[in-house]
Amino acid sequence: IESFSKLGDSIYFEEEGSIPSLYIIQYVSSTLDWKSGKIVLNQKVIPVVSSDLYLRVTLTSSSKEGAEQLSTLNLRIPIWTSSKGAKATLNAQNLDLPAPGSFLQVKWSGGDKLTLNLPISIRTEQIKDDRPEYASVRAILYGPYLLSGYSSGDWDIKTGSTGSDADWISPVPAAYNNHLVTFSQESGESTFVLTNINQSIRMEKFPKAGTDAAIRATFRLIFDDTLEKISSIEEAIGKTVMLESFDYPGMVLVQQGTENNLVVTDPPKDTATSSFGIVHGLDGKDNSVSLESVTQKGCYIYSGVNYSSSVGMKLSCNSSSSSSEAGFSQATSFTMNNGLSAYDPISFVAKGGSRNYLMVPLQSVRDESYSVYFNMQP
Repeated sequence: IESFSKLGDSIYFEEEGSIPSLYIIQYVSSTLDWKSGKIVLNQKVIPVVSSDLYLRVTLTSSSKEGAEQLSTLNLRIPIWTSSKGAKATLNAQNLDLPAPGSFLQVKWSGGDKLTLNLPISIRTEQIKDDRPEYASVRAILYGPYLLSGYSSGDWDIKTGSTGSDADWISPVPAAYNNHLVTFSQESGESTFVLTNINQSIRMEKFPKAGTDAAIRATFRLIFDDTLEKISSIEEAIGKTVMLESFDYPGMVLVQQGTENNLVVTDPPKDTATSSFGIVHGLDGKDNSVSLESVTQKGCYIYSGVNYSSSVGMKLSCNSSSSSSEAGFSQATSFTMNNGLSAYDPISFVAKGGSRNYLMVPLQSVRDESYSVYFNMQP
C-alpha cells in the first residue's frame, strides 16, 4: 500500500528493558528525544551525491540533566552496501562491522559520537517476470535510490563486455549545473524558447518547470576548452561552445549549412560544425546574446521570429536573409538564462544503443516522461 506518511515514524524503534535498546532503521537527519535512554540523539546525514560513493552518517547525543543511562544502539547495515570500504568509529575508535543485512550493536552513553561511512554503488535488479524475453530487463539503483531515465520509449542500454559499471554509467559532475542554459525570445505578449523536438531545433512556448518541455528547452554548454569552469552563465559570453541537449547526453546541436535546419545528433568528427561563439546580441540589448557559427562567420542561429511548430531553426547569414537588418538582429538575438531544468545531486549518464540517458532518482521526477526498467545488453 502507499503509506508514505509512515516513513517519518519508522526511523527509530525502541526496546525497553533494564538496558534500553534503540534500533536505527533509516538514515535521515533528525533529532530524537529518547526518554527510555534518557538522551537526546542527533542524527546528521550528509546528502548523497553521485560523485561521492559513500553514505556518511554522524550520531551524537547529550544526556538529559541529572540523568545517566547506559543504552544500546542497533544500527542497520543495509543490504545494498558492501563490507569492503565500510567504516564505523565510536569516539574515534574503529568498530568491527557485521555483514550487510544485519545490525551493528553499540553500547552507548550521553556524549558519545559515532560516525558511519557506508559504500554506495550502482547495482541492478531483474524485473519480476520469468518469461525468457524479459531476462535482460532490469532496474538500475544507486544504493537505496531507484534511478529513472528520461525517456519516451527508448530503453536499450549497452553495458559493454568487461562487466564494469564504468563501461556504461558515469556520474554527472556537480559543476555542470553552472553550465545549463535556456535561450528565449519575446514575441508579442508571449515568450518562446529554443527547444529540441525529436532532435530538431524549434521555438516553442515557454514551458512549466518539471515537464518534458522544460527538459527539451535546457542545454548544457560544452566549452572549447574542456577545463573551462564558470560560476555564472554570463561568463560564457565571448567563449566558444557546443550545445548539448539536456535529455540526450552526448548529443549536440549541429549545423547543416546555411538556410538548413539545425539538428541534435552525435558530435561530428569535425566538431567545428557543432561549435558556436556566444557573442553580445545583435539587437544591441544589454541582456541578449547571439550564437555565431565558428565555421561561417557572420552566420547565426536564426528563428525568423516565426514560431510555428512546423518551422525548424536554421543557420542564417544577414546577406542571405530575406528579412530587414532589424528583423535579422531580432531573429538572432536571445535572452540566455539559467536552464529550466537542473541536474539532481544524484545524476548519472547511462550509455544506450542509439542514445544515452540522463538517470536521476525516481523521487526527483515530477511530470517528465521516464522509464525505470531498461533492456540491458552487452
